[in-house]
Amino acid sequence: MKTTFPENFLWGGATAANQCEGAWDQDGKGVSMADIQTAGDKTTPRIVTPQVQPGVFYPSHQAIEHYQRYEEDIRLFAEMGFKLYRMSIAWTRIYPNGDDAAPNPAGVEHYRKVFETCKKYGIEPLVTISHYEMPYQLAKKYNGWLDRRCIDFYLNYCRTLFTEYKGLVKYWLTFNEINCSTLFPGGKMMLGVLPKEGQQFLFSASSGDMTENFQGLHHQFLASALAVKLGHEIDPQYQIGCMIAGTMAYPRTCSPADILLAQQTMEVGSYYCGDVQVRGAYPAFAERVWQLKNSKPVVMQPGDAEILKAGKVDFYSFSYYSSSCVSEDPQYAKTGGNMTFGLGNPYIQQSDWGWPIDATGLRTYLNEIYSRYQIPVMVVENGLGQDDKVEADGAIHDPYRIEYLRAHIKAMKAAIGDGVDLRGYTSWGCIDLVSASTGEMAKRYGFIYVDRDNSGNGTLERSRKDSFYWYKKVIASNGEEL
Repeated sequence: MKTTFPENFLWGGATAANQCEGAWDQDGKGVSMADIQTAGDKTTPRIVTPQVQPGVFYPSHQAIEHYQRYEEDIRLFAEMGFKLYRMSIAWTRIYPNGDDAAPNPAGVEHYRKVFETCKKYGIEPLVTISHYEMPYQLAKKYNGWLDRRCIDFYLNYCRTLFTEYKGLVKYWLTFNEINCSTLFPGGKMMLGVLPKEGQQFLFSASSGDMTENFQGLHHQFLASALAVKLGHEIDPQYQIGCMIAGTMAYPRTCSPADILLAQQTMEVGSYYCGDVQVRGAYPAFAERVWQLKNSKPVVMQPGDAEILKAGKVDFYSFSYYSSSCVSEDPQYAKTGGNMTFGLGNPYIQQSDWGWPIDATGLRTYLNEIYSRYQIPVMVVENGLGQDDKVEADGAIHDPYRIEYLRAHIKAMKAAIGDGVDLRGYTSWGCIDLVSASTGEMAKRYGFIYVDRDNSGNGTLERSRKDSFYWYKKVIASNGEEL
């Protein structure tokens, strides 16, 4: 039984354009949904404004200036030994309004330089095509993914990427955490739907009909399937995957009701989207999911089923930060998690931001997913958000991050021993960036410290943390030296 990482295992790290690039209005870039999200913190939610307002702090506008400093950052990634850099392209750099007749040359050229820099250092890009930054104009004019016309706009965008970067990029992800719109009624931001003024970002838990969520998601499924087909036509070597927000749902007790609820939670949270994108069809339990989530059945047009069947992904990727518990018993207290909410688990610890820390859950999830789909798997987000301290001598000691990552890498190794075909691992926020959930800089994930605070102050200088040197040894030893 194999208990080591494959020789060609793809070690690396992950970022997202709207959380690290900055330069939000430079070189022809248009306004994205990410550009109208205010800052927040542990207790204050991010708010979406109907337009950019003067005097309001929007952390994505500067972020960490990766747009200007990508060469320096990629050089640091190479120093750690990265084989893979998961990043995203800002849609509005390529098509500023989303429905433009022609792409923005400056945006196209920028990413060409980024990919050429990666190639220079022997790093393979893993590119997310859409990562929570739909063009604002598509949201305003078409109500985002609720309108099928956005499928054509997305495909036009994909055609440009697949054509322009042929030979520079091999691995693509169609949508980031595509399942998030199934997890809570207010989660329409991922569908490019403008919320009501003052509504909080991501974790809005408003009750109500979720029909729009599932219908908009259906349009994303079609866009993803058509993108897979298009990509393979342009370059048969392209490997195009899905990306799911992964979390293990445990029954809080051994009550049969709790066990059934945990199964249903996994179906809604992971298998509903995974089945469509990997198997090419809605699962048998889809109608029950719609009922559970207070949604009418998805409206499918003639030919939709054939499109989904023809556009199955090549590999399954996911984010994993924590697990959750579920119960029919209302007595248990809730705790926050990544893009979802669950009940407290007395057997595991929590991070400073209240996220359960459960490396065994990663092994369990890998086993569940691979047993279900039998296609290659990548873990493309995983990490610990923590407020790091810079010592007087400039050192940054982050043993808590090393401990977290060590446990999860051990879990991945164990899953490989279980028979999982795991191909790559990109830890989240390999360089400090703006937190998507809170808009903070203090919630740091990186191996590389960026001198910037929650208010946007700081030099933006980069510094190596202790975890930088630790991860370098992990990669050099192919996961043996932990």
